[in-house]
Amino acid sequence: MSAKKTALTVLSAALLVPAMLAAPAHADPEPPPPAADGKGQPARAKAAPAPPASMSTVGGASLGQPGTQVNLLPGAPALPANLTGRSWIVADAETGEVLAAHNAHWRLPPASTMKMLFADTVLPSLPKDQVHKVTYEEMSEVGPGSSLVGVKEEHEYTVHDLWLGVFLKSGNDAVHVLSAMNGGIEKTVKDMQAHAEELQALDTHVVSPDGYDAPEQVSSAYDLTLIARSGLQKQDFREYCGTVTAQFPGRQEGGKPREYFEIQNSNRLMTGAGGISPYKGIAGVKNGNTTMAGSTFTGAAQQGSKKLLVTVMNPDTGGANSVYEETAALFDWGFAAAGKVKPIGELVPPKSADTKSHGSPAQSHENNPSAGGDDSGSSGIGTAMGIAGGALAVLAGGAFVVNRRWPRGRRGPGSPSGGQGT
Repeated sequence: MSAKKTALTVLSAALLVPAMLAAPAHADPEPPPPAADGKGQPARAKAAPAPPASMSTVGGASLGQPGTQVNLLPGAPALPANLTGRSWIVADAETGEVLAAHNAHWRLPPASTMKMLFADTVLPSLPKDQVHKVTYEEMSEVGPGSSLVGVKEEHEYTVHDLWLGVFLKSGNDAVHVLSAMNGGIEKTVKDMQAHAEELQALDTHVVSPDGYDAPEQVSSAYDLTLIARSGLQKQDFREYCGTVTAQFPGRQEGGKPREYFEIQNSNRLMTGAGGISPYKGIAGVKNGNTTMAGSTFTGAAQQGSKKLLVTVMNPDTGGANSVYEETAALFDWGFAAAGKVKPIGELVPPKSADTKSHGSPAQSHENNPSAGGDDSGSSGIGTAMGIAGGALAVLAGGAFVVNRRWPRGRRGPGSPSGGQGT
């Protein structure tokens, strides 16, 4: 089987069954019993760290405040009970309005959700049909215990194959090979950092392109949501993050035909793995889990004409499903609350498309980690920041689609808004 015939199960097929079902209620599981301390006594749980008293105000002053931020209007549903994520955010993918958030700008380890920034940065520069033979050197720096798709040295892969490995299996091996093709790890990290700052994802500090635990590697729920929204502007990004299963190239020995094996997306809200019900309208984006980060997840979903982005970072309750259950609960709330809450902030556009102030100035995180400042110009949230073209187009089959243009910020009273390509 050739790489061009790689079997993709597109998002529309994944949604056929769950789309017929009513969106289920998603309850948090009971927390596991405390572990013994070695003396027969329950171990005392460590106190959860407190968020910073002052955080970035990019996107609005409320987003810089610790704790839960939401403005409920009459008739709005209450936020889900028992949310334990250290940081989370619910945003309208079309307008950029932030509906609710909790410690949105808290800089935390991102785990493999960092791969969204990697893909948004590198994906446009590598032709998907380009073939590359993997070297031992390219694989030598993959961290121990990394998630792997099964890339083998001295074997050839297309760029398309490797991106499937990144998105479906969170393969650090595929990330390292693509980074090598992009000019190396060091260059790729610099490219990612520059792109993060162009997106105004100023909480983000990149150390490794794959999200592998590293000192000072951080992002935030706000930034990850901003990055996901940017990635969804790209057709290939949407295709890969919305793929459920694919055939990945295996070994090729002697003159025998190349072996292929099936890989499945590790996003449990998409596949229903681990006892999680597939979420109605899910369209990606990326999950992650490491020792330092705990579980992280950014998801995109659509119900009717409403399209939401939700990010949850590091739920305190145990179990691999907690991050998905809390994400699903926030999606349920967001769809029910649409039009019944006053936005508390916005997802800002890239610097190149931004001509108005959005809270604190867009400064490099290297110079100002907290990115404090005033909130001048952040009223009228979302009115000029929606993706150009009005409602997002929906492809036949229910695919989550984002236009490729950002509107310009308004220049002053009565000034028209135009579009600018990304």
